[in-house]
Parts: sequence; C-alpha cells; structure tokens
Amino acid sequence: MKTKSLKKNKVNVVTLGCSKNIVDSEVLMGQLRANKFDVEHEGEDNDHQIVIINTCGFFDNDKQESIDTILQYVEAKKAGHVEKVYVTGCLSERYKGDLEKEIPDVDAYFGTRELPKLLKTLKADYKHELVGERLLTTPSHYAYLKISEGCDRPCSFCAIPLMRGGHVSVPIEDLVKRAETLAAKGTKELLLIAQDLTYYGLDIYKKRELANLLDKLSDVDGVEWMRLHYAFPSGFPMEVFDVMNRKKNICNYLDMPLQHISDNMLKSMRRGITKQKTIDIVNQIRDKVPGIAMRTTLIAGYPGETEKDHEEMLDWVANTRFDRLGIFTYSHEENTHAHLLKDDVSAKVKKQRADAVMKIQQEISFELNQQKINQTFKTIIDRKEGEYFIGRTEFDSADVDNEVLIKADNATYLSPGSFVDVKITEATDFDLYGKLI
Repeated sequence: MKTKSLKKNKVNVVTLGCSKNIVDSEVLMGQLRANKFDVEHEGEDNDHQIVIINTCGFFDNDKQESIDTILQYVEAKKAGHVEKVYVTGCLSERYKGDLEKEIPDVDAYFGTRELPKLLKTLKADYKHELVGERLLTTPSHYAYLKISEGCDRPCSFCAIPLMRGGHVSVPIEDLVKRAETLAAKGTKELLLIAQDLTYYGLDIYKKRELANLLDKLSDVDGVEWMRLHYAFPSGFPMEVFDVMNRKKNICNYLDMPLQHISDNMLKSMRRGITKQKTIDIVNQIRDKVPGIAMRTTLIAGYPGETEKDHEEMLDWVANTRFDRLGIFTYSHEENTHAHLLKDDVSAKVKKQRADAVMKIQQEISFELNQQKINQTFKTIIDRKEGEYFIGRTEFDSADVDNEVLIKADNATYLSPGSFVDVKITEATDFDLYGKLI
C-alpha cells in the first residue's frame, strides 16, 4: 500500500562502483532532464516514480552491494514506494540472464551500452545533440572526463572486457567540446579516466595520441588542472611527460595500476611486462618529471602467489615509495583466464598480505607528508566540513588521496572551486593541515 504519492516522471538514479559509472549516470541524467524528466541522483525524498540502479560487477563485494541495492528497491516497489525499478551497468551487462531469473520483479535490465534502449523504455528520446552534456554528481568545480570505453588488454584477472567490451577511443575534437562545455559551467579540474589511458588513439588514429589530446585539452579556457587516471605501464607514450612539463595546468600526477612486481605473478596475470621493465618505467617517469606524484594499485593473493612473491612485493613497495597506493584482495571472477587457476590463497591470508602492504605504505605516506611541512602548495577547495575547509594539492585526486584541512575562521570564506595558497603546518599519515598565505 502506498504511503505517499509518487511524482510522475520523477527518477532517482543510484550509482554504484567506479568513476566510469559516475560518468555514465551523469550522461543518463542529462538525457532524462532534456526529456522533461525530474531527475535526482541518489535522492532521499522517496517520492520517485522510477528508480534506475547503475550497478558494478567488478569484485565480489561490488557485486553483492549491487544485488543488495536491487533487492532493496524491489522491496520498495512491492511496498508501493516506487512504481518502476530498472537496472543498468556492469552487473547487468555481465549477468543479465541470471538476474532476470533470480530477481524477476525488476522491470527491465540493460547493459553498459544500451542507453538508447533504456531511454526508449522510459518513452524518452535519445538526443544525439546532447552528446557530452551531463548533470554532474560531483561538485561542479571538478568532473571526470572519460576519454575511451572498454579495454583490449588480456589481463587474466580482469572482467572489464566482458562488461565494457573492447577499447573505443573518443575523438579528440569531441573531448575538447566536452571539456569546453564543462568549463563553461564552472568546471576547473578535469580527471581524465579510461580503462586504459595508454591505449588512447590506437583504434581511431592508429597511434597513441594521449600526448596530443592533453595538449589540446590544456588550451581549453577555464581548465586550471587536469590529471591522469588508470594508465597501463607497457607501451606508455613517454611524450606525455614532455607535455606535462610544458603545460602548467597538467598536474604532476599519474595513476598507473601495476598490480604486482613478481615476475611469476606478472606472467600469470598476463600483464605483458616484467619486474625490471616495471622498475625501469617508474624510474623513467620520475626522471622525466621530478616530483611527480605516482599512484598505483596492487592485488594481494592472486592464484599461486607464494610467500616469496608477497615478500618481493613488500620489498618493492618499501623501496619504490609510491606517493599513493591502494591494494585489492584477489577476487576469482568467472569467465576470466585466471578463473582456470585454483584460487589457492585463503581469504585470511589475502587480507593479511594486503594489510602488510598498506602498513608499509602508511609509513611511507607519513614520511612523505612530514617533508611537506613548511612548504606552500596551490590548493583547490572542495568543501567546508565542520571547522575546516577541505582542499587538495595538485598531487592529490578527488576521493582517493590526501586532503588539506584549513581551519575556518569568521573572517574568511573559501568557496568550493577556488584556488588558494596554503602553507602546511602539520601532517598525518593521509592528511595535511595548513594555513592560508
């Protein structure tokens, strides 16, 4: 029985998973708004006629969160709190048949590339002239810019090609237009994302064109910062760093997931790179851009990982001293090459190994942050929280890296998106404290 009236054509979009999903939801919301739908992102009023859940299917925990969210809204539908529940995104792409059987009360399931079909189901038109238009779910001063979709890499552990398909680059001129549209609406920082930045351009230009893209994007008026996320180490176009050195609005920052360092693991993971080549490219990047902040992501407990492999990773992390580092425990994914292997590292050992890596990284982060005390950094303000304004330096990306906390006083208001100079006065493992200059 309905407890309140539902607003006709009001849509609640719920996003799970990564930044690529965020962009997809923002594009969906832009299309819905253009079709006169009243649309919210993760609205709390509970007066929506329609709920669209953009799911993640990457790891077991992500899949479970997506399933739990679907079940939550199916129950809301049964109780009369919503009328229609639609599911899209990676989980739906990968397990559509199973989901239709197991959770039949969902009104329809859609894959990652079925936006026009989803809109048609809602009796909305896919408006081609809106390509690049989005309703931002991030604060307006920063936005993710997805430069390609899918991936052609053969990594054994990864199900992304199953959910996102092969690599497709967005043409440079289209990305420049999208950046101009965002900048005109107040976006000052672009976070370039893809499944694989390194591969950009090979499909449509027959050569790697990331450097050229950066060169063009850096000329867009209003874009004060750009940063690079999710680069593959093998074949990385080193000329990117010449552009980074030349263009001051390209942050000295690179997110390059490396996954492991043991040759045994790298070979089994089908990464196409060796330990020595990995070490060499990290050193080359640091030589090209002294002071660059490097972020990486690793996997603990991959099938066949021995204690020796783990120790090798620990030594490498300690010696390499990445500025930022995250680590996942291995998830045994159906239809991947690694699924043919025995998942022989227990969940307990996986967690222990991941914790051991992060313990080292925590110490490294503390030491690197201590070195920042008494230094002054250009800082973008993200928000005010309690007694502090919260910002980031060019060496820190949104949501995943260090933050700069500036004590608020009655005399000063720092608006989100403004840039200020901050002198660091104190530092912890993952936060910096400072005062305005």
